[in-house]
Amino acid sequence: MKMFKLALGLAVAAALIATVTVRADDTKAAKPIPYPLKTCPISGDKLGSMDKPYVFVYEGQEIKFCCPDCKKDFLKDPKKYLKQIKEEAAKLKK
Repeated sequence: MKMFKLALGLAVAAALIATVTVRADDTKAAKPIPYPLKTCPISGDKLGSMDKPYVFVYEGQEIKFCCPDCKKDFLKDPKKYLKQIKEEAAKLKK
C-alpha cells in the first residue's frame, strides 16, 4: 500500500510538472505575425485616421482595423482578407 501511494504521488507530481512545462512553451509560440500594412484590410482607410487601430489576432496573424466594426466583416470571410493582406504585403516588399 505504501508503494502504491508513493507511485501515485510521483505520477501526480510528474503530470503537474509536464503541464507547467507545456504552458511555458505555449507562451513562447503565441507571438503573432506582425501586421505588414498601413491600411485597414476592410475599408482601405489609413490606420490611425479615425482613432487608434483596433488590433486583433487571427490564427497567429495580427490584423489591424481602422475600427472595431471592421472585425465583423473580416470574420465573415477571413480567408479572403488574409489572402489580400499577404498579396499587398508582397507588393510592398518589391
